[in-house]
Amino acid sequence: MLVLNGRARHHGPVTVRDRLLALVVAVCWGVNFPVTAIALEHFPPFLLVALRFTLLAVPTVLLVPRPAIPWSRLLLVGATLGMLQFAFLYLGIAAGMPSGLASLVLQASAPFTVVIAGVWLRERITRRQAVGIGIAVVGLVVIAGHRSQVAALLPVVLTLCGALGWAIGNVAVRRAAPPNPLHLTLWMSIVAPVPMLALSFVVEGPARIGESLGSVFTLEALPSVLCLLYLVLIASLVGYGIWTRLLSVYPSATVAPFSMLVPVVGVLASWLAFGEVPDTVELVAGVAVVGGVLYASRVPRARAAEGDPEEAQVDPPGSVAVAETGTAPPRPAVRR
Repeated sequence: MLVLNGRARHHGPVTVRDRLLALVVAVCWGVNFPVTAIALEHFPPFLLVALRFTLLAVPTVLLVPRPAIPWSRLLLVGATLGMLQFAFLYLGIAAGMPSGLASLVLQASAPFTVVIAGVWLRERITRRQAVGIGIAVVGLVVIAGHRSQVAALLPVVLTLCGALGWAIGNVAVRRAAPPNPLHLTLWMSIVAPVPMLALSFVVEGPARIGESLGSVFTLEALPSVLCLLYLVLIASLVGYGIWTRLLSVYPSATVAPFSMLVPVVGVLASWLAFGEVPDTVELVAGVAVVGGVLYASRVPRARAAEGDPEEAQVDPPGSVAVAETGTAPPRPAVRR
């Protein structure tokens, strides 16, 4: 048995209670997508990113110890996981990307992460990962090609850029190797507010900012304000808190597959909220994306135990950092 920060780390099956907690996280993060779409009905994309991280940053600076990593690595994580990921995701949804489809396309972060980690950190890509990545990429190409024929392609491209930002952030987190991933997740929120507010001022304009903030206490803005609070309190604090607790008890390869439920919840929640129903091509391609990521992330225990050099991969692709869109953070250092 391994001991992590004084807590026993289990190698057995996940308990019923913890399975339910993992499902709670999947629901929190899946519902995040239609909630974001509603928030964007009142707040422009860059301003929404700035507000979200400002509401996280203020209590974080006051109450949470800063992670023991260099400032340069903290800034890189915040710029990628915070700014690039959410700015492009929000731009994509604001440009017309269906929220349910966004939850599927954002899974591109997993193959992006594996490729970037291979180049940046010299991490070896196993046969299983290569096959899974190939399946996921084919699904993404089908979605992009289909959307270009039936709707604008730009929202898909923007969402893929968000997935790329998430992937770069994943690798940045792995390189930072924080002793407490939750503290890093919270402290990265201090990076985004000022740059995103400046971008909002330049791109979206002071008039639109003033209109959004000036009417924030009106009845018409109430749904969007409540959704903003959901993004901060439920998707971020509750979701991250439970997920990090699960990762402190179980190996990431055991917990990470639960994240594949996020796009499932995202599609269902968007269907209930907006009546969004992916057509057959998008649905089949989306299943291929999620299935490819899930296949690549599974570690065959028997083969790994036998010392198969091609399969003895500890961390699944995309398991490097958490965003409420899915995957698990890096496992902190363990002591035997």
